[in-house]
Parts: sequence; C-alpha cells; structure tokens
Amino acid sequence: MSSHSSTARFAEARRVAIFGGTHGNEMSGVTLVNLWMKNSTEIRRKGVEVKPFITNPKAVEKCTRYVDTDLNRAFTPENLSTMGEHDLPYEVHRAQEINKIFGPKGSPEAYDVIFDLHNTTSNMGCTLILESSKDHFNLQMMNHIQKAIAPASCLVLLNEHPLLKYSTSRSVAKHPVGLEVGPQPQGVLRSNIFEAMRVILKHALDFIELFNEGMEFPPCTVEVFRVSERVDYPRDANGNIIAMVHPNLQDCDWEPLNPGDPMFQTFDGKTIHYQGSGTVYPTFINEAAYYEKQQAFVTTRRETLVASALRKA
Repeated sequence: MSSHSSTARFAEARRVAIFGGTHGNEMSGVTLVNLWMKNSTEIRRKGVEVKPFITNPKAVEKCTRYVDTDLNRAFTPENLSTMGEHDLPYEVHRAQEINKIFGPKGSPEAYDVIFDLHNTTSNMGCTLILESSKDHFNLQMMNHIQKAIAPASCLVLLNEHPLLKYSTSRSVAKHPVGLEVGPQPQGVLRSNIFEAMRVILKHALDFIELFNEGMEFPPCTVEVFRVSERVDYPRDANGNIIAMVHPNLQDCDWEPLNPGDPMFQTFDGKTIHYQGSGTVYPTFINEAAYYEKQQAFVTTRRETLVASALRKA
C-alpha cells in the first residue's frame, strides 16, 4: 500500500478465496462452499479469480469442529515452518498445505483476500472480523457491506490485541476477512443464517469488482468492537465450572455490560456481578465451542476507526 494525499492505494485484488469448513460442524460455510464448488456462477466477478475451498475436509466429513486440534489456531510461524514431521496433528499438516496453496503467509505471493465463513451458537447476528485497524482496504469493504445491507445490521469485531493471538486460517491472505453468523447450533443449517451469509459475500465480492474497475471510495468511518479480554466461567479449586451465564446476560451479545450488572448465576442461584472498571460490550456469549477454551464470553470496547480514501494503484 502507498498513501498519497491521504488516499490509500492497493494493487488490484485478483485472487480471492472463500473458506468453508475451517470448523467442520459450522454448516453455512460448508454448504455454501460446496454449492459454489459445483456451480460458481454466483461468485464470479469480472477480472477476479474466486476459489471456494473446504479447509478441513476430515472434520467436515465427521461433522465435528476439528479432528486433532483447532485449525483456526494452527497458522502459527512455528507450525508453518515445521516441515517433514509425520507425527504432527492433522490440522497442522492441513495448515501447511493451505499455506502452500494460498500463501505463503506474509509474502507478496499470498492471495489478496480470504473470506473465512463461520457460525456461532451465540446471538451475535452478522459479524465481520477485522484483523488490523490499519487495513484500509478491509475497512472500506466493511463500510460498503454495511451500507449495502442496511437497515439489516453487520457489526465489526476487531481482533487486534497485543496479547490475544489467534493465528487464523484467513491470516494467510494479504486482506483476511472473517464472517461469523449466528445463532446456529453446531451441525445444523438454518435458512435465515445461510441467506444472511450469502448476501454479505455477494456485497463483499461486488466491492472487490468495483475496486478493481477503478472506483474510488471516499474516506469513511467504521464503528468497531475491539477485543479486550476473555472471561472464563467461575470454577472451583478442581477447575470445574460452578456458575452459568446469567439470564440477564444470555443472548445479549453487543449490549452494554456495566459495573455491577449480573454476569453469572451459580448453580445454587447466587448472582455474580461484573466488577470491571467501565462499560464493555460482551460477545461470543456462552459459545458452545469455547467451553474447551475456558471462555464464557469476550469483552470488547467500542471505537470508531477512520478509513482513508481508497483506489487501486
């Protein structure tokens, strides 16, 4: 990227991938990608190679999140550089294969954009996941999507934190975009969730085509929810969960949680209140897949980012 007169300039986005099945039981992305692999008419755009791809086929076959380890945490520098070892977890081998096809991660040869399609059991609605607050291309794309689908909502989660690293499958691309749509149970396909994901992908691909054709996008602001901390369930001395998400918090993703608000309810009915220093906006509340990660929800803080004007170099 170069910046001149506060205009961000990027090369044309010619190679785009759509990942489904990074988690094999998140059915909207699995189904859409399988559909588009059979017939890609819907995702074709002028001058763009769009490749739909099932990232974790063994997990998809078993309809489970993963086989050995979480593929969406496997794209670490260590994993991607550990070559030739046969006893590595399946998902680490798969991460290396994906990095060869769509990367290498961090290189000029990497794919321009990867959309990684996910479902959540949490009541999050449609959420675009941004990896960097300085990615003006993605900020402009997300602003375009939000305007295109209005009055429907699509919030932006900013996964930029000095201590919380995710090493996602989409991080192989120059411009990684996560799309999280819920609530939807694992292994289940809900038509409204499926269609919401499909519409967002349509507008994202439209944006890329417009950008490549030379459209200039004026400066804009994007409201984001920046990841702050992961909150675990209360536990006893043996590590067993002793409380549930409080009914006042359950299904209230993105709504303000203020100091003193109910947060957890113990099995004997006692309320545990939020003791933070200020208002936060929880999300991924009671996500089924995060029990194993010892995470009841993630707190976020609202902020507004300014995206530079954008045009192709």
